[in-house]
Amino acid sequence: MQLYTAPRAPNPRRVTMFMAEKSITGIHLVPVDLNAQEHKNDAFRAKSPLAKVPALELDDGRVLTETRAICTYLEGLVQEPNLMGRDFEERAFIEMADRRVEWYLFAGIGQCIRHTHPGLAALEQPQFPDFGASEGHKMRDVARWLDRELAHQPYVAGERFTIADITAFCALEFARGLMKFQPGAEDMPHLQAYRDRIAERPSARAF
Repeated sequence: MQLYTAPRAPNPRRVTMFMAEKSITGIHLVPVDLNAQEHKNDAFRAKSPLAKVPALELDDGRVLTETRAICTYLEGLVQEPNLMGRDFEERAFIEMADRRVEWYLFAGIGQCIRHTHPGLAALEQPQFPDFGASEGHKMRDVARWLDRELAHQPYVAGERFTIADITAFCALEFARGLMKFQPGAEDMPHLQAYRDRIAERPSARAF
């Protein structure tokens, strides 16, 4: 299998962190240069029609795109450690937590960066700085909610590490790098402590 990825891009990092947590090896990583627009060439679009990374090419030639779909496949391939729920009830609550951080935290961070950071101008045309700034304010409302959650539970979905923590951590790291977002400096001590704790996991430093 081959995983098409991109250095420093947060969604591919979610997949490689998921792989590291499960000790999955043997998947060849193929870098895609986003700044050079390699994701928009015909060869890559044949694998990922919407020109998005990551994309997992299976041994039979089929291609899975979308981060969570790829992780679902890998969860079935290597079932332990379990990261997505052991039964339907736990799966539902973990997915709820994961979707919350993906759509309301991660997406806001992404929109803020894509529309306000000059380094992303080549990937986001046209940029709408006012929209990006608005998304930056909205994501902080979600971050404050998450800070309150983490005041009484160790992980995003509750008592154990799951895919929701991978999503949250990669979102926070993306914001830390390109938005200079430091939760502790904005009166979110629980979120900062959480970020620092997850950063110590070997998977956070993988690939």
